[in-house]
Amino acid sequence: MTEAVSETAEVTVLLVDDNPQNLKVLYETLKDKGYRLLIANDGEKALDLAHRHQPEVILLDIMMPELDGYQVCERLKADPVTSDCAVVFLSALDDVQAKVKGFGLGGADYISKPFQAQEVIARVKTHARVIRLERELHERNRQLESDQARILNSISEGIYGLDADGNIVFANPAAALIMRAPTEELIGRNFFELHCTANDDAGTSQHPVRSTCSEGIPENQRDIVMGRPDGTSFPAECRSTPKLDGEELRGAVVVFRDITAELESEQALEDARAIVQEQRDQLAHASRLSTMGEMAAGFAHEVNQPLTAITNYARVAKRLMAKDVLDRDLLQETLDKIEAQSHRASEIIRRIRRFMKKPATGKEILSVPALLEDTRQFAEVDMRNNEGGIEVTVAEGVPDVLADPIQVQQVALNLIRNALEATGSAGASAPVEVSAAMSGSRCVRIEVRDHGTGLPEEAEEKLFLPFYSTKEEGMGIGLSMCRSLIQAQGGDIGFERPEDGGARFFFTLPVAGAEGNPCGAD
Repeated sequence: MTEAVSETAEVTVLLVDDNPQNLKVLYETLKDKGYRLLIANDGEKALDLAHRHQPEVILLDIMMPELDGYQVCERLKADPVTSDCAVVFLSALDDVQAKVKGFGLGGADYISKPFQAQEVIARVKTHARVIRLERELHERNRQLESDQARILNSISEGIYGLDADGNIVFANPAAALIMRAPTEELIGRNFFELHCTANDDAGTSQHPVRSTCSEGIPENQRDIVMGRPDGTSFPAECRSTPKLDGEELRGAVVVFRDITAELESEQALEDARAIVQEQRDQLAHASRLSTMGEMAAGFAHEVNQPLTAITNYARVAKRLMAKDVLDRDLLQETLDKIEAQSHRASEIIRRIRRFMKKPATGKEILSVPALLEDTRQFAEVDMRNNEGGIEVTVAEGVPDVLADPIQVQQVALNLIRNALEATGSAGASAPVEVSAAMSGSRCVRIEVRDHGTGLPEEAEEKLFLPFYSTKEEGMGIGLSMCRSLIQAQGGDIGFERPEDGGARFFFTLPVAGAEGNPCGAD
């Protein structure tokens, strides 16, 4: 690349000498080397040509009238346009002091008279290559700085450069926009005194950026308060990274943004989620009331049985008390039976009330065997109506889960009732199989297997959608509600087609204490 620069790229060389013969020799020596050659026979012309054409190399005679080579060099180096030119002095002087003076004025090299052609060619070639590369490097650096400035100016986040004491030495336009102040008003101010005094009564000593400036510790904090020069303040996200010169800490770079709108959006989203959850709870409660309505006759029968027994035992007790000789043992036994039947009726009503109430406590740590047994008791009415049975199996070592007991029981009951109905409609006598086992290490899978006719093919994509039902009189709310309730627990729900017929529905629940998303729910 350097060879290409010196040989083929257009390099300008300015020849300056008051002796025409010397100029001719120099010109003839360099004319076929691919350079653009300029000629001046005095200092003023040389300065004018150099300023207009900015040559890479200037071959400059020292001994000239009016302006000598030293004066020309001094003025060349004082002009920003020509200060980077390589000045090579031409002189018959062999005085060390003269050379030192030339180098002190910014000269790059010396060529002694009389000229040696090969020496002139070599020195011009070397200095041309160096100057061209330096200019290319300077241009690249300028371009990088320009690109960097454009990037910093286009970034919407505020950016500060701080020194080790926290003084602002750089501020991009976004910082000025966020702070509602021009950059010149921000630069030179102390970051902590300007922006952080509103954080606490203890001042700025505990502000995270302080650790970055003084100790080189990167920091990232969200929802901190930053003050503006006009006295207002705003919630901000603030990131700071150390500014290093080698291993020496020189301050920090602080990137910040106003998150007022973001926090408002987050709050609005949280409010919307709360509304959705409330509507979900209301719909779930309405679904439970509907289920209870469907099961009302069966529950009335269940409650009526112990009430009838209580009435009969009470009559027995009255007859015993009317006898002349009171059989206390028999009376005690009769009263114990009344009490037992009373507890039985109370337990039935308690279960119904617990199932129908709107949950207020949210998720709890639940025993899976107890949950499924409680649900099985609820389904006894449907067992009688469908002349079926329920078989509950819980694998050994299944841990407790974290879920809303009412909502999970509602899902389990819905799936068991559907399974009983499907099995009864198919005329099968096998019991509905309810089982629980681990799925992975952090998730419990509960399955409900029926022995019905199975599910139609089109059910694959539609079964859990609202208003889709495989029942002639079904509204299609139950399974859609089940999916919503299970997903709210952090679980998943689905179904499978066993090879020997029927259908298997399942849902998963996270093990109590499991972090993250153990069941892979959306």
